[in-house]
Amino acid sequence: MKVVVTGGAGFIGANLCRHLAEEPWVSEVVALDDLSTGFRSNLDGVACRLVVGSFLDDEVLGEVTRGAGAIVHLGARPSVPRSIEDPYSSHHINATGTLRVLQAAQRLVDPIVVVASSSSVYGANPELPKHEAMTPMPMSPYAVSKLATEQYALAWQHSFGLRTLAFRFFNVFGPLQAAGHAYAAVIPAFVSSALTGQRLTVHGDGLQSRDFTHVGTVCGVIGAVIRDGITSTSPVNLAYGTRTTLLEVIGLLEQMLGRELEIEHLQPRTGDVRHSQADNTLLRSLVPDVTPTDLGTGLAETVEWMRAAQ
Repeated sequence: MKVVVTGGAGFIGANLCRHLAEEPWVSEVVALDDLSTGFRSNLDGVACRLVVGSFLDDEVLGEVTRGAGAIVHLGARPSVPRSIEDPYSSHHINATGTLRVLQAAQRLVDPIVVVASSSSVYGANPELPKHEAMTPMPMSPYAVSKLATEQYALAWQHSFGLRTLAFRFFNVFGPLQAAGHAYAAVIPAFVSSALTGQRLTVHGDGLQSRDFTHVGTVCGVIGAVIRDGITSTSPVNLAYGTRTTLLEVIGLLEQMLGRELEIEHLQPRTGDVRHSQADNTLLRSLVPDVTPTDLGTGLAETVEWMRAAQ
């Protein structure tokens, strides 16, 4: 099977391309990326073809997807703060971009399309753990754009018979996740600051909690879904029900590094969700054979990768 990964030179995309390239049932892996946030170097040593271009370009998208049996749409404009600064771009890239990918998929012969949504769609809904039947209450333009992403995928399933599956990612972390920019995710930001002797920046009191999911786990789940042709008529949480505060993550880092880390508390960020934890019942029913990587193991791997990359 030929598999196309949009955002394939990004953090999750490059890890997925590496995973898929090692699968015997995959004949070709193509990464489509405009390199706005991804890096060519993320695909060094990976047996895949990188096409530099945008999934907003119908001509490029048509050429790249020709003959594909699966499309994994990871390409997006990430970050809640970035979406608050520029809501239009988040909508155009995330929502309209997904529409274009789905239209390209319609021209293929019975492909399966996996799209990346986000736990941020749950937003202000306080119920824990977050289950897929809950009412979405997005708190940021980014979250709204991701809600559009997943709902477009489901609408194409119902309207056109396209085989789709929309995953709600929960705080994915691991090797290749960039730290050196203003919109860096919390774990790479913490690890980078810790390794360079800088203060760790915490927005708020640090007691906000997240369901951190290792990128290797995400790749294993997506690979199984494509291989087995698994679809769902509702979005699916891609996380395993853990709940860890930011201060607990810092505590784990202190244990690994053998020293106390200095913390600087700043004001909470607009649009940030206070607590996030997935109900994984639906995920486990669809993909029962994937064993998730625990936070401690994944964090140690991330520290090792980032230390080597410095």
